[in-house]
Amino acid sequence: MDIHFEWDARKAALNLRKHGVSFNEAKEIFFDNAARLLADPDHSADEDRFVMLGMSRRARLLVVCHCYRKSDDVIRIISARRANQVERGQYF
Repeated sequence: MDIHFEWDARKAALNLRKHGVSFNEAKEIFFDNAARLLADPDHSADEDRFVMLGMSRRARLLVVCHCYRKSDDVIRIISARRANQVERGQYF
């Protein structure tokens, strides 16, 4: 199965300025075999949202909020940031 990614370009630019993480880097964590996936029911009533904690190729531990589209073969990235100390402990 091929995985495709999508995102809002305006939101991606805002995220890069605010958090210093591009959505291109964020999509790398979906290929981290040690990544952790958690449901995020508190942030959307309209769709199932998830949070993934994983390592990018730049060796940065990221938290990526996302949802799945079109039968799970499209991942829409909503936001991405570096993991905080508590989240780092959940990964390592």
